[in-house]
Amino acid sequence: MSDCIFCKIVQGELPADKVAETDDLLAFRDIRPQAPVHVLIIPKKHIPSAHAVTEEDAPLIGRLHRLAQQVAEQTGVAATGYRLVTNVGTHGQQTVHHLHYHLLGGRQLTWPPG
Repeated sequence: MSDCIFCKIVQGELPADKVAETDDLLAFRDIRPQAPVHVLIIPKKHIPSAHAVTEEDAPLIGRLHRLAQQVAEQTGVAATGYRLVTNVGTHGQQTVHHLHYHLLGGRQLTWPPG
């Protein structure tokens, strides 16, 4: 989508602090981190949210979760634990309508988040 900030990052139109990249996925540091480690993991394909994932997207989502594991290892949070979350819709606090997972760690996280 031409107005999607994450699509612009994928296309190289906007900068990002990349952590990992594959042919169909991208992981980059959040510009407003909520924890010492805060990485966004996105499919390069525009999918508006987790609610819009189709059966056809299942292999892509599996690869996204594997990349999240690799990023957790790479950033050092796998050993102590981390949070992997995606927000859906306005009430779910989704602010960018491109499927993305937040990988948060590097400190004791609380619940509810905040």
